Amino acid sequence: MYPVIRMAKEIAIHRNAPRLGLFDTHVSHHVCWPQDIDLWVELNNGRTLTLYDLGRIVLFQRIGAREVMRARGWGGTVAGSSIRYRRRVRMFDRIEMRSRIAGWDARFLYVDQSMWKGETCTSQVLLRSAITSRAGLVTMAEVEAAFDAKSPPLPAWIAAWIAAEAERPWPPMPAPA
Repeated sequence: MYPVIRMAKEIAIHRNAPRLGLFDTHVSHHVCWPQDIDLWVELNNGRTLTLYDLGRIVLFQRIGAREVMRARGWGGTVAGSSIRYRRRVRMFDRIEMRSRIAGWDARFLYVDQSMWKGETCTSQVLLRSAITSRAGLVTMAEVEAAFDAKSPPLPAWIAAWIAAEAERPWPPMPAPA
């Protein structure tokens, strides 16, 4: 089940937090609760992505994106992701999450997020996100105009991921014979 109460708590905790610049990093703190674990008593990989949602929602709140999007009838959706898991997060571990917008290209917004236990990064995700309206995808040119901002150049590793994703076949597999 989606952690609606946790989401409401995060929004409430950060509702009066200082506004962030478009490319600043939002930092939040979380606990790995029993409902987050798998059979190995560590943070479930699917729940990890759900917790990253909580960081993005508040990031968008703190940079003012939620208000801009709501006023225009826009929404957001994840259009792709790549995640690395490097260290275990066990039940009751406290983690720090860092969320930031890395930039965008003509079609998509790229969000970089990571989880930390102390000085150790446990996981990192790159998300490709689309801004949507009832008419379909909103161009990033429209988003730039709404925010009066330009994207910084995307880091080489993000550009390489975009290029690799463009090579992936779609649909991914033929139907079995």
